[in-house]
Amino acid sequence: MDFLNNYLIYLIPVIGLIGILAMAIKAAWVTKQDAGDGDMAQLAGYIADGAMAFLRAEWKILSGFVLIAGILLAWSGTTVATSSPVIAISFLIGAFLSAFAGFLGMRIATKANVRTTQAARSSLAKALKVSFTGGTVMGLGVAGLAIIGLGSLFIVFYTMYVKSHGLDVNSEAMAKALDVLAGFSLGAESIALFARVGGGIYTKAADVGADLVGKVEAGIPEDDVRNPATIADNVGDNVGDVAGMGADLFGSYVATMLATMVLGREIVSHDAFGGIAPVLLPMVIAGLGLIFSIVGAAFVKIKNETDSVQKALNIGNWASIVLTAIATYFVVQWMLPAGEFHMSRDEANGSIKAGSLIFTKDGVFLSIVVGLIVGTLMSIITEYYTAMGKRPVLSIIRQSSTGHATNIIGGLAVGMESTVLPILVLASGIYGSYHFAGLYGVSIAAAGMMATTAMQLAIDAFGPIADNAGGIAEMSRLPEEVRHRTDNLDAVGNTTAATGKGFAIASAALTSLALFAAFVGVAGIEHIDIYKADVLAGLFVGGMIPFIFSALCISAVGRAAMAMVEEVRRQFREIPGIMEYKAKPEYEKCVAISTKASIREMVAPGLIALITPIIIGFAFGPEVLGGLLAGVTVSGVLMGIFQSNAGGAWDNAKKSFEKGVEINGEIHYKKSEPHKASVTGDTVGDPFKDTSGPSMNILIKLMSIVSLVIAPHLNHSDAGSQHAQREVHRQSLITHVVIKADKKL
Repeated sequence: MDFLNNYLIYLIPVIGLIGILAMAIKAAWVTKQDAGDGDMAQLAGYIADGAMAFLRAEWKILSGFVLIAGILLAWSGTTVATSSPVIAISFLIGAFLSAFAGFLGMRIATKANVRTTQAARSSLAKALKVSFTGGTVMGLGVAGLAIIGLGSLFIVFYTMYVKSHGLDVNSEAMAKALDVLAGFSLGAESIALFARVGGGIYTKAADVGADLVGKVEAGIPEDDVRNPATIADNVGDNVGDVAGMGADLFGSYVATMLATMVLGREIVSHDAFGGIAPVLLPMVIAGLGLIFSIVGAAFVKIKNETDSVQKALNIGNWASIVLTAIATYFVVQWMLPAGEFHMSRDEANGSIKAGSLIFTKDGVFLSIVVGLIVGTLMSIITEYYTAMGKRPVLSIIRQSSTGHATNIIGGLAVGMESTVLPILVLASGIYGSYHFAGLYGVSIAAAGMMATTAMQLAIDAFGPIADNAGGIAEMSRLPEEVRHRTDNLDAVGNTTAATGKGFAIASAALTSLALFAAFVGVAGIEHIDIYKADVLAGLFVGGMIPFIFSALCISAVGRAAMAMVEEVRRQFREIPGIMEYKAKPEYEKCVAISTKASIREMVAPGLIALITPIIIGFAFGPEVLGGLLAGVTVSGVLMGIFQSNAGGAWDNAKKSFEKGVEINGEIHYKKSEPHKASVTGDTVGDPFKDTSGPSMNILIKLMSIVSLVIAPHLNHSDAGSQHAQREVHRQSLITHVVIKADKKL
């Protein structure tokens, strides 16, 4: 036990390495699987080449942004005592690992898709194993890189600024170490936003163009090889739903741990780890979640063609969650000292006042359980609102019988209704976790929710792999039973994609609240008074930002889709023989349209998230910036849930027609009038669920992280001397938490 106490901080990156090792083993297994015949391999090669072309174009633009931002961060680190130019190095590492995490997922997805198609020629069980293993590679890679990166940098900065000078965890030096570490999260979230928005614009421009011309006008299947946009559509599944989601959850994972560490630094803990147990705890929980995600993945399997794929995924998910919860109890009991936690602050002068809020380490554990429950309930609720056969999707199907407009109305209503239960769950989770352990409880609840990120991402990445597999089966004109198996996986994948987005937005809500609490402490805000006109104005401006952000994303998809539609129509018109399989479409031109449009259009939404907090913070002060963050968080969470669920419900309403649906006693199939109305609804929902909706969680987190990084500058801007600044920072401007250690200790 003494060994663990002394070396726990060094074991955290080792757990990340275990995740990377497991990832490598699974990736090697996927690569060894049969890739099918020459036609299948050629189609998969088109998809892989298109995905890499997009990533190279995106990285070329982002590398310039990262270098400029790094230089500015290095300069800003010299202006306050609680920062350092080293923050630029932290930022660069975070940006690189975020991009690399997305790249790893995309590479394995473009290998797993064609192998899933080939596996589907033999059995559903084999197809599920290949596709889910591909998704698992993505999940383990993201979680492993995040733990290695954050854990290793924390060791370096803690040693550099605190331990080497003999200072304690509650010193200003520790605040400096965590501020520099925040650069890692800023880099990760910055790349995540551009990857998510750019990938989302890419995939939906291709998808909308392929649907409107291929399915509606030409009357050919969605993934027909004759459709010039079909390769771009399949490429989009990888750059948006795989690379984009990988960077997204990498950023969420890191931001959650960072926020909890910042709040944990404000706890005076007489523990066996030199007082840093509250800071280490979120990283240890993440490590446990990674290990049990590997265990849970082993439970995802089926035996027969009639077995439920969704049930198999749920069993694996539940196994990882339950095992993590059990292990976390013993870790909390071991790491945190016995006694009572007192969280309070004298509102008059910022001094400590005992007895205001009392909680124990059992309260910390209960907060973690609350986070796990919130994440689970969010997935269940999202599944209900987006899954085939459930009331919400069935209601959209029924309304498709009366035309395109009523289908749209039904989908919008489902999306709006779907915000009610998630918000009540989130509100209950915030209230419950705060009741058990104060603001640290809210933050550690988010860490608990994100603990099984590897498993959540494996389930999510399985969806686009299955979707691509179905596309390759269609383009290769394989037997009907093969497409039936891939459609089975794809239908479940639509639901898992929606639940993954629900999980991401829920984690973003709790993470943003934790980052907000950290920002308030570092910026020195006593309270945020909405009776002040400037603060109220900031609140309203914050509430508006998700709307203009969504407008830019959706408009970008619309413009790119128009160009795609014109190109597909041109090819059908000018290249004779396409419809008779005598001529090959010019796939590369559609790929180029999506690539150029996504790179061009992703800049404006990204700049809104990065620049707005800086302008508001320095122009109007930290309290107004706090109002802005409150507004953007509430509005962004609602918009994210509404758009993601509406889009997911529209999509599965459309897919329900493939097997036939009953409306008023009559069975309707593909190419019927209700089906055409459902295609329109799905087309409207595409940018909702895959571009603007899932980008909301990155928007609110990134704005909170930018605010946290600039908080020391806002705090110190009016102080007289560096000595006075340090005293204010330590005594007056931080919400302090005191642990009364048990006398037996």
